[in-house]
Amino acid sequence: MATLREIKQRIKGIKNTQQITKAMKMVAAAKMRRAQERMFSARPYASKIQELIQNLAANSNETESPLLAVRPVERLRLVVVTSDRGLCGSFNSNVIKRALLEIRNNQDKEISLVTVGKKAGEFFRKRDFNVIASYDGIFNNLQYAHADNLAQAIMKDFSDENVDAVQIVFNEFKSVARQEIVADTLLPLDMSEFESEGTVDYLYEPSEEALLLALLPRHLKMQVWRAFLESYASEQAARMMAMENATENATELISSLTLVYNKARQAAITTEILEIVGGAEALKNG
Repeated sequence: MATLREIKQRIKGIKNTQQITKAMKMVAAAKMRRAQERMFSARPYASKIQELIQNLAANSNETESPLLAVRPVERLRLVVVTSDRGLCGSFNSNVIKRALLEIRNNQDKEISLVTVGKKAGEFFRKRDFNVIASYDGIFNNLQYAHADNLAQAIMKDFSDENVDAVQIVFNEFKSVARQEIVADTLLPLDMSEFESEGTVDYLYEPSEEALLLALLPRHLKMQVWRAFLESYASEQAARMMAMENATENATELISSLTLVYNKARQAAITTEILEIVGGAEALKNG
């Protein structure tokens, strides 16, 4: 059985850890609020692009954009978005599991990976997957330029027919307590998702086709940017919940160890009293 000193040291160590988890929870909560604000501020822009593309797609003739080219999928590009840091529960492992599932479901294809976040990069590089690019450390200072660079790279590879399809796997933010793994197809773009009824017949300058060709890349970049924002907000929410659970567990453990300490201390005092009484009786009888 542990001594009183050892139990006391364990309680002190757990209290120190509890202070760290409390601080990390507060930091994660503040970062999550800022991430949510960025998500909400990006939605009007994304919504307006969607509305414009819907109208243009309904009123234009067949558009010949390389981003719409549908080919037999022999080479698949998978973009996996995780975090740069741990201590966020199952946030990273769930994304990696879904990515591995997509890889198993497409074993007949040539698969290349683009990892976003250190956790995905470390996992797939250690296992000798075909990782052609890694975007590590971007969440420390997440900017739209990061999404722009990634979108430009995958658009170029798709247009040059180096890949036939591009998918992205990431955590979508639903609520503080719930994040959902999403595997979306980025390329080729599916024009059926822009179908709408009763669109207003606007006059455009230049033509509808020219505007549509200009807006489709912007739409793709916005999809990548949305995935980054959703993933970052989900990461902070997952970390906040993980640290809250860790803090609660530490409180329960401290209570349990305090009870053990008090029982051991009481037993030690009782033993000392018995020894004193026994000694006194021995002296009296002697």
